[in-house]
Amino acid sequence: MSIPRLTRRRSARLFADDSGAATAEYAIATMAAVAFAGLLVVIMRSDEVRGILTDLVRRALTVA
Repeated sequence: MSIPRLTRRRSARLFADDSGAATAEYAIATMAAVAFAGLLVVIMRSDEVRGILTDLVRRALTVA
């Protein structure tokens, strides 16, 4: 089985097709969002951040 030569016309036809580009962009954006959410979960599980947030909510709910 031989591979056909890549001529100028053939390369223009192959590389001009953007079908699926938007889907790939959505997939990359979704993966980035999942990675960011994972990072937030790791940060939120730390005791220091939990204490800061608890203190913030406690101060916000107390009437001065």
